[in-house]
Amino acid sequence: MSIVVGRPVRDDAPPRTGAPFDWPVVAWFAILLIAAYAQVLYRLLQQWWADPDMGHGFFVPIIAAVIAWGRRDRLRSLALSTNWWGLALVVWASVQLLIGLLGAELFLTRTAFLIALIGAVLFLGGAGLVRSLAFPLFLLFFMVPIPKVIFNQVALPLQLLASNLAEAFLGAIGVPVLREGNILELASQRLNVVEACSGIRSLLSLSFLALVYAYFFDSKPWMRAVLLLASAPIAILANAGRVAITGILSERNAELADGFFHAAEGWVIFVISLAALFLAHRLIDVSINGVSRLVRRPR
Repeated sequence: MSIVVGRPVRDDAPPRTGAPFDWPVVAWFAILLIAAYAQVLYRLLQQWWADPDMGHGFFVPIIAAVIAWGRRDRLRSLALSTNWWGLALVVWASVQLLIGLLGAELFLTRTAFLIALIGAVLFLGGAGLVRSLAFPLFLLFFMVPIPKVIFNQVALPLQLLASNLAEAFLGAIGVPVLREGNILELASQRLNVVEACSGIRSLLSLSFLALVYAYFFDSKPWMRAVLLLASAPIAILANAGRVAITGILSERNAELADGFFHAAEGWVIFVISLAALFLAHRLIDVSINGVSRLVRRPR
C-alpha cells in the first residue's frame, strides 16, 4: 500500500470521487490511536469496572457505533476530502496527552483521545464527515468521568440541596427531622447526605440515557437538548427522594440505611428517574402538539 501526500485539500475543494472510505488508511489510523492511548484507555476501562457510577461507560462506544452504523447510507453518499486541520487536532491532542501525563490529570489524557479521534475523522474525511458523525462523536464524551475540580465544586451545593429537599419532604409527612448542613438528625439516628446522594454521580448516566432515548424515540433534534436539560433536576429530585426514603426506612430499621438495601434503593430510584424522563418527554410532546394544533386551527 502506498500513500501519496500532496497539497492540502480544503473543504471547498472539489471532492474526491470513488469509494467513500480508504479502509487500509482508516485501519492504520485506528491502530496508531489505540497504540498511542493504550495506557489511557486501559485505566479508563478499569474505572468503568470498579466505579458503579461509570458502569454506563461500557455501553457508550457501542451505542455510538450503532448510531454511526445507522447512518451508513448517508456516509456512503458523502464525497470525502482531506482536511489538514484534522492533523493539527491530532497534534494538539498529543500535546494535551503529554501535559496530562506529566500532571497526572486523567481528564486531560482521556479527552485528548477523543480530540485525536475527531481530528483523525476530520483529516480522513473532511468537515462533512464530522458533521454527519457529530452526534455519536459527542456521545463519546459521556464515557469520561467528570473532572475532580468540577466534581468537588458542584458536589457540596448539590448535597445541601438534596438534604434541604429531603428535610422538607420528611417534615411534610410528619417525620421529625433537624438539618445541619448536609446532616439530617432523626429521632433514632443521624443521616449524612454524602456525595453519592447529591445527584451528580447519577447525572452523567441519566444525561447519556436522555440523549440516546431522544435520538431513538423522537425525530425532533431539539428534543435531545430539552431532555438533556431535564435530566439535571430529575437526578437531583430523585436523589433527594432517596435520602427521604432512607430516613423513613431507617426509622423502622437502622440496617436499611446502609449495605445491600441502600444500594438496591439506589437502583430503584434510578429506574424511577428513567420513568420520570419518559414522562417529561411525553408531557413536552403533548404540549407542543397541542400548541401546534391551536396555531393551525382556522379562525
